[in-house]
Amino acid sequence: MSKFSNKVVGMFSPFKMKILTWNCNGALRRKFELLEPFQADIIIVQECENPADANDKGYINWAANYLWTGENKNKGLGIFAGEGIRIRKLAWNSYGLQYFIPCKINDDFTLLGLWCHGANSADFQYIGQLWRYLQKHKNKLNKSIIAGDFNSNVIWDRKRRCWNHSDVVRELKEIKIESLYHRHFVGEEQGKELQPTFYLHKNPTKPYHIDYIFSSEDFIKSFKHISIGASDKWLNKSDHMPVCCEV
Repeated sequence: MSKFSNKVVGMFSPFKMKILTWNCNGALRRKFELLEPFQADIIIVQECENPADANDKGYINWAANYLWTGENKNKGLGIFAGEGIRIRKLAWNSYGLQYFIPCKINDDFTLLGLWCHGANSADFQYIGQLWRYLQKHKNKLNKSIIAGDFNSNVIWDRKRRCWNHSDVVRELKEIKIESLYHRHFVGEEQGKELQPTFYLHKNPTKPYHIDYIFSSEDFIKSFKHISIGASDKWLNKSDHMPVCCEV
């Protein structure tokens, strides 16, 4: 069975870990093998099918160690862990917010995988879902990584609204959680990113940066690398590019 990496992780042993997030634009069962070259240990995927309802044996085997949430079995949020990695879902109240998966990795740190979704909400759509989630749970995000499709950028901030992208970034910074992309590319401010993670309607002339990996100081100190997939390789697979970091 092919897994993301072959490392066996000890609870108290220092190790390098690769974390990847990708909105696969559906049908992950036909695309998961494309992620193998990253050798990621943890993969957060948006718009993927539930392995529990899948018929594809290759996908089922690949997704042997996973958590998933969603209302549509064909298009939800999944977190997939490599062999030897312990992943345990945390019983945090969602308060009806979508889509979030809080979990513990190796009983060592908290991972919050997310897909900021419209969620049929009249008041708190997309980044508003995360803003509300933080109001309920940010005190639990010690030694944590937050990763996923935020569907948001500071360029879409609206004045007179308390849950803009900038508000979320500020609230996370107050608890010492920051974007690894912006820590790595120090000259690029929020809203002025030079590397897109998303192309609207797969149109190369409509690039945006809306997928992120945020982390607490614990990982910023040991942060090694972050990369974004190239559009000429990935745009025929999804409107989003994979984002991968090593800590």
